[in-house]
Amino acid sequence: MAGSDRKQKPYLKVYQGYGHTGSLVVCGHVFRKQPYAPVAGKKGLLPNFIRLLLLFFVRPLPDVTLQLHFYGQVIGGQSRSDGFFRFEWASELELAAGWHEVSVVSLDPTGNITSTGTGGVFVPHITQYAFISDIDDTVLRSYSATVLRRLYELLVRPPSARRIFVETAAHYRLLSLAHTGQDDVLNPMFYVSSSEWNLYDYLRMIFRRNGLPDGAFVLNRIKRWYQLLVTGKTGHEGKLEHIFRILDTFPRQQFVLIGDNSQQDPELYRRVAASYPGQVYAVYIRDVRASKTNYTRGVLAALEAKGIRTCLFVHSAEAVTHGRKTGLIDRA
Repeated sequence: MAGSDRKQKPYLKVYQGYGHTGSLVVCGHVFRKQPYAPVAGKKGLLPNFIRLLLLFFVRPLPDVTLQLHFYGQVIGGQSRSDGFFRFEWASELELAAGWHEVSVVSLDPTGNITSTGTGGVFVPHITQYAFISDIDDTVLRSYSATVLRRLYELLVRPPSARRIFVETAAHYRLLSLAHTGQDDVLNPMFYVSSSEWNLYDYLRMIFRRNGLPDGAFVLNRIKRWYQLLVTGKTGHEGKLEHIFRILDTFPRQQFVLIGDNSQQDPELYRRVAASYPGQVYAVYIRDVRASKTNYTRGVLAALEAKGIRTCLFVHSAEAVTHGRKTGLIDRA
């Protein structure tokens, strides 16, 4: 890291973490300065393109010495070449279900604190379901299979104009509440996408505006401004690795995988189920690509033969009906 960068007060971006007493995970980035924040904005190619481009004007700081503080524990770490950091640790205290605050600090070469970032770690009940959902074309209309339409949605529509599928928010709220009891600790939601960390606040803004349940976003390696036109094109193996890590963290949790057939979700979820037998409760695939409908049905039939509940749906109401029939969603 250049000497001039060391004199800058870095900005620590801490993302929502997750885990349980024996295995906790928190990720984030170290930047030279605070990144631009997304703006709801108005529809229009030039203003929205500029606002989106600014999200990719980032200056990650590598090799920054870090400490994570959690209920008196101090864990050391360092940012990677792209400014990314990941802490994995076990709590010395037994943790109750719910949210727990965590802080990450950066240190200068003499050990003095230069910056602080705070975040939260969500601990679910062990008996609860956990949900892993894709974002593009599962929740958010993104037209991933069509390059020009995908770029139009991303570059022209601001967060306030991005559209989610009808009744998706209601569906996901039902999932987050399923069999949770009366203590207000919801089921954990993981939103795993091939989109980059640059879009973290952008996506959270869309989700909040549409009433989707809060959850942990697990995104891909940050990109710079000159890579904007290839956003979302990170290989699917990275997405698979993210899902594996989540299941590794919660070996006693029952998972429901939700995706679509615009790209590789059926095959990825087949591989997850094969690698984690007994941990996948159900697989839901939104049918958005007619040319892949029969292929998707074949994948889901093979999963059904292994005792995994499956549902191929076009409208979220169909997935809700299936969930009520199988007992995943509480009956009205």
